[in-house]
Amino acid sequence: MSYENLIYEVTDGVALCTFNRVDAANAMNKPLMEELYDVAVRIDTDPAVRAAVFTGQGKIFSAGGDIRFFKSLGDKLPEFVKRMTLNLHGAISRLHRSDVPVICAVNGAAGGAGFSFAIQGDIVIAGEGSKFVSAYSRLGVSPDGSSTYFLPRLVGTKRALDLMLTNRTLTAAEAMDWGLVDRVVADDKVLDEALKLAREFAGGPTLAYGRIKRLIHQSLNESLETQMENETVGIAESMRSADGREGVAAFLEKRKPVFRGA
Repeated sequence: MSYENLIYEVTDGVALCTFNRVDAANAMNKPLMEELYDVAVRIDTDPAVRAAVFTGQGKIFSAGGDIRFFKSLGDKLPEFVKRMTLNLHGAISRLHRSDVPVICAVNGAAGGAGFSFAIQGDIVIAGEGSKFVSAYSRLGVSPDGSSTYFLPRLVGTKRALDLMLTNRTLTAAEAMDWGLVDRVVADDKVLDEALKLAREFAGGPTLAYGRIKRLIHQSLNESLETQMENETVGIAESMRSADGREGVAAFLEKRKPVFRGA
């Protein structure tokens, strides 16, 4: 499938997905969301993809929903929003549950749905000049794009309410202090740092990464005993994998492991 609203390329196991609506501040419209869902499924199912990076073309990660287009829809807007969020939420769900580590390389502003998408990344790398703002209540609407799921888990309910009720804008440094961002780098180094980390992930034990992601996310909803059982099953299955056997052999042979993602 060819894309008009994003750029998708896979190199050496790393999928780079770039929002490409520069003239609209990389705002999210229905065609972009449809393409994003298609990309998420490809990332989740293509064995050649072992890490993924999302970023925005130009100086803005994403300003969120395409408000100008929303205005033109009139009474059809609620129906349109349901169709659009179906793809946005489907894409986030696929990425969240995928074995593939997902890195969001935030350049410039991440607002509204762009904010929601940015913070769902497994790893978030932000430029020094980037800004994070929920923005929804400014428009008189409630959030979408998974932010009401991830935000309280990342910063706690009180800070989540603060951000979403007041539309407080966080700098990259503040976002890192709050736990929304993992690394802050120079603005012109954001993508380089994200790709460097993605290449490291691409050479790693992909199935184990997926189990780690699921264990961490499951832990918030499980009892201690259930979570430990999940850990037991996970590590046993990991030992059964080719990468698990390779990791053990490499350790004993005092050499660097060569993981194949299987």
